[in-house]
Amino acid sequence: MTKTSTCIYHFLVLSWYTFLNYYISQEGKDEVKPKILANGARWKYMTLLNLLLQTIFYGVTCLDDVLKRTKGGKDVKFLTAFRDLLFTTLAFPVSTFVFLAFWILFLYNRDLIYPKVLDTVIPVWLNHAMHTFIFPITLAEVVLRPHSYPSKKTGLTLLAAASIAYISRILWLYFETGTWVYPVFAKLSPLGLAAFFSLSYVFIASIYLLGEKLNHWKWGDKRQPRKKRK
Repeated sequence: MTKTSTCIYHFLVLSWYTFLNYYISQEGKDEVKPKILANGARWKYMTLLNLLLQTIFYGVTCLDDVLKRTKGGKDVKFLTAFRDLLFTTLAFPVSTFVFLAFWILFLYNRDLIYPKVLDTVIPVWLNHAMHTFIFPITLAEVVLRPHSYPSKKTGLTLLAAASIAYISRILWLYFETGTWVYPVFAKLSPLGLAAFFSLSYVFIASIYLLGEKLNHWKWGDKRQPRKKRK
């Protein structure tokens, strides 16, 4: 059974991410703010999509915690399996990718990812909430409880599907508006973009494999059992 302290932690994290999504949604309604957060435009940014993803994951996690404490583990196996799949293939890799990719580009040349003008729009605490605190929170989840990993083929395929979906959205938005989501893309040729997207997938896939290693190091082998062939 999940420890009470872990359940409380999950509820607090869910509340935190819910607050962030609400706060950002209210900022988008401010007519003084630039269009960066207005009219649904925020859903083109991986950073903000990640906040929504984390909210969904911790919502599922809290529901799983409650049902396990009230009904026992047998009745919530499907929910637990979905929770683990969501964390291993998306929540951990995406949040870690956002943290590393943002700060690597920011420290190299912030204008490529987060121009200085945004400092007048987005408070410092919110910047760190979106790009810094996400990493220790997702790392804490690895330490607090074990997660069953799917086969590498399944995990990497789902991650690739999510990556392709997001890249497709980026390209569609560019063809519709003539503006790239992130300034770094405007600096690249078509071949450079292809290389950037390919290397980004290799990077996030490596993070997925790292998460599996960390889970195994902390909890032992927690792979999802394979179905036996008849």
